[in-house]
Amino acid sequence: MGTVELELSKIKIDENRNEQVIIFKEKEGTRYLPVVIGMAEVNAIKLKLSGIKPPRPLTHDLMLSAIEKLGAKLERVVIDKLESNTFFAKLQVRRNENGTVMIDARPSDSVALALRAEAPIFAAEEVLGQAGVHEI
Repeated sequence: MGTVELELSKIKIDENRNEQVIIFKEKEGTRYLPVVIGMAEVNAIKLKLSGIKPPRPLTHDLMLSAIEKLGAKLERVVIDKLESNTFFAKLQVRRNENGTVMIDARPSDSVALALRAEAPIFAAEEVLGQAGVHEI
C-alpha cells in the first residue's frame, strides 16, 4: 500500500451542519483530505495547537504517556481505509527491538495523538484517490 504524507492544513467548524472537519494537505502535492471529527477530538487538537497545557493529562496525553512508559514510540499514523463514508486509521508503534505493531484507531484520536508525539501523518494513496479534493 502506497502512502502519502499529510500535514494539518486547517480546522473548519460547520455550524449549519453541526460538524467539525479537519483538513489535511498533501505535503508534496495539491490534494486535500477533509475528515469529519467529533467535538471532543477537535478540542483536543486545538488545545495542543494552541500550546495550552492542561493541569492534568487529558485522554490523548494519557495514551501517549502510556505508550512511552511502556518503552514504545508512536512512529506514525496512517489513514488507511474509507468505507461507507467512515475513515479508518492505524497507529504504527515501535516496541524497542521487538519491531512495530499496528493499532486500529479512529483518525480523530490518531491525529490528536500524532500531534502530541510529533509523529507524521500519512494517508493511503487509495484513500486520497477516493476522498481527496483539489480545492477547499
